[in-house]
Amino acid sequence: MIRKATLQDISRIAEILVFVKRIKFRPIFKDDDYSFGELQVLPVAEKYSKPEILDYIWVYEDKGIVKGLIHIEGKEVVELYVDYFFQGQGVGAKLLEFAKEEYDVKFLWAIEKNTDAIRFYETHGFFVSNEKKFEEGTTEYLVKLKRS
Repeated sequence: MIRKATLQDISRIAEILVFVKRIKFRPIFKDDDYSFGELQVLPVAEKYSKPEILDYIWVYEDKGIVKGLIHIEGKEVVELYVDYFFQGQGVGAKLLEFAKEEYDVKFLWAIEKNTDAIRFYETHGFFVSNEKKFEEGTTEYLVKLKRS
C-alpha cells in the first residue's frame, strides 16, 4: 500500500535513507566523513520531519513495514529509495508508477555513476537527457532523466 508519510514514519524513513545512501553512494563519492559522520539517522530524521519535506513524501508499506519511499515535488521525483532488503521485489516500480499516474511526474536527477538507478528508470519509461549538473559540493555529475 502506498500512503502519505507521517511523523510516525520518520525513524524508518531516516533508516532507509542512511542505509541505502551508504551502500549506493559511498563507492561513488568515497567520502567516509560524509557517509559515517554527517549521514546519521537522527539528523536525517530531524530534517525529514519538517513539513516542507515530509508533506511531499509517500511510503510503500506492506504488512506494517515501510519498505520504500518517494519524494515528489511538482513534476519531479526528488528521491526514490527502497530498503536494501526489499530491493528487487517491485517496491520501487510501484512507487514510481504511483508518481507517474497520480502526479504525472516528468523528470528526475540521478548520479551519473549510479548505473543501477539509471537502468531502473530507463526500464520505467525515462531516458537520459543531455542535461547535466554537478552534485552540490562534489565533482560528480547528476544527469537529468525525462519521461519519454
